[in-house]
Amino acid sequence: MERREIMTAGDPFFNYCLWQYDPAAPWEGKMRSANLLFHSFEHAGADGRMFDLVDLVRQGIGPSMSVWGVKRAGERIGWEYYFYDYRRRERQRSATRVLRAMAPLVRSTAALNEDQHYFMFSLDIDDALVSGGRDLDEIHMYIGNPGSAVSSGICYSVTPSGSRLENFYFFFDAARHRQDILAKIACSAQIDSTALDLDAIYRPELRDCRTVCLANKQRSDCIYFSGITVDQLIFFMNWLEYPRGLRSFVEENRAQLDHLLYDVGFDYRMEGGLLRIEKSGYYGIF
Repeated sequence: MERREIMTAGDPFFNYCLWQYDPAAPWEGKMRSANLLFHSFEHAGADGRMFDLVDLVRQGIGPSMSVWGVKRAGERIGWEYYFYDYRRRERQRSATRVLRAMAPLVRSTAALNEDQHYFMFSLDIDDALVSGGRDLDEIHMYIGNPGSAVSSGICYSVTPSGSRLENFYFFFDAARHRQDILAKIACSAQIDSTALDLDAIYRPELRDCRTVCLANKQRSDCIYFSGITVDQLIFFMNWLEYPRGLRSFVEENRAQLDHLLYDVGFDYRMEGGLLRIEKSGYYGIF
């Protein structure tokens, strides 16, 4: 199943935090970022109902209001969807609403308390979920971090048995906060900054972007580069040796994708004196 979508006059430009940006080039007649998601379905041989789920979500909360992530861990390709509403308790794009929209395909045993101050939540998506092979039994809920000197968030895993702390996120202006970014990377329990060139993490090829997010996770740290060009995306996918088919799609359609800015990230830690990158991803909207 092949599906492609072209930009329309009403399409917004949002990054992976649903923050607006100006297009990087003329965009008329070019591809939406959702095409990278659709192509990843095709490449992975995903269940056709994965496309139907995108349609259900769009019908439920509106087009271009959802963020997708294509994740690679080893040889496995997976997906995660993210839903933002910074109005918090006054939110309209709630977990309750999204799960109701997904209900024709997705059985959920997890739920969020809509009285809590979350501004975002995310869901792991796969074939088993849309085919009835498993229930949706976990929601990743993100709340703010008042008092932080930079924009920050805290992630909890919410399941029917309760909530569990997962990750911390800190957002830095890529141009103004370079020394803070380096200091934050070095201040880590996951790496020995005296034994590692931080350029291996704070990649020179990607740091010329809009925002850098650094995360502290349970088994790794993570860096995200937000607002990179299509050429930087191609570098990222080649550097981390994404499957040839995924890389080729971006390279062959570069002229159809150069109006968009992209977001990428990777989890890292040191093991045996070497930097290990076990998981990475790239993002867009649908």
